[in-house]
Amino acid sequence: MPRNQPRLILVHEPEKACFERLAADGHAPERAAEISSYLAQSTDLAAEFDALAAACDKRGLAFAPVELDEAAGVLAGADREATLVWTLTDGVAYFRGGAAPALARLNGLRTIGADDSVFALCQDKFRSGAVLDALGLPVPRAGLARDGNWLVAPPASQAGWFVKPNRLGAKIGIWPDSRVDDLGHALELSRRVFAHYRDDVVVQPYVPGRNVRASFLGLQPDTGVEALGIAFVESGGDFQTMADSLALYGDTGVAAKAAGTYAEPELQPVAASQPAADRAIRAMAQKLIGGLGLKDVFSIDVRLEADDTVHLIEFEVCPGLPCFDFRAYCASQWGLGLADAMAETARTRLG
Repeated sequence: MPRNQPRLILVHEPEKACFERLAADGHAPERAAEISSYLAQSTDLAAEFDALAAACDKRGLAFAPVELDEAAGVLAGADREATLVWTLTDGVAYFRGGAAPALARLNGLRTIGADDSVFALCQDKFRSGAVLDALGLPVPRAGLARDGNWLVAPPASQAGWFVKPNRLGAKIGIWPDSRVDDLGHALELSRRVFAHYRDDVVVQPYVPGRNVRASFLGLQPDTGVEALGIAFVESGGDFQTMADSLALYGDTGVAAKAAGTYAEPELQPVAASQPAADRAIRAMAQKLIGGLGLKDVFSIDVRLEADDTVHLIEFEVCPGLPCFDFRAYCASQWGLGLADAMAETARTRLG
């Protein structure tokens, strides 16, 4: 690589490395496999590293995929003026990708995405929910339970409650009975989650509506919320379970495609049927940008009712780039495949 050539470093945490670390820490192999499956985007994107390298080369950039365990040494020796760091995986507990933007800041390197404090915040649903509520955003209030005991009692709810792990990915550990009608069942689920994953659970009032994903990639530094792609995600169920997630990504998704059983959820633009809700979600995203510092690349998960009532469920600073919905967004919003969209975003930050 020529000296001072602009370079994009993509830091990623492989499934295998995470699985081995979790197993060594005493997690049952099946549970370690479920947890590490949320890193399937690293597995899926690895098949496109050559395409990413070619897309970067067309734009005068070098491309370097770096596994997380090697990141400290690589970033310490990187050229401050010519390096951009893009972290593919977040995480502060079971996953460790949130360390990468902190390492980049330690070494004075530019990054794609929010700062490292937001990487940590988004992976703790109870704490992030408190911050979102303080910003006046429409997030369901939550209780917190650990192994059958309330740390914070949940609010009353005539519609029942929804239970999910606090620090794992939103879909990990979610079973078909995660919507509950009594709080005794919620505590039982907290025991199950603690036994399987050593995690607390967030217990929120169940909110009705359809599932919406808002995706964002800023090809230019000044790209605004007009570039959000806001779509209903129709998977055929009220919510996505762990089994549903496993069927879409990583090795399981590859096997499903080979067997002809792979089926992606349907995406439908929200603006086509509920334009007022589309505007409300964009305004909410603007508040997240201003209040939390989201930028460059992120996603927002929403439940949307027929009367345009919006419920903010969570935000991600590391959306699944190789996932079907983000690819569809890059194609519809920017007219680009994933590799070119990523490379063009990097070029505008390094050019």
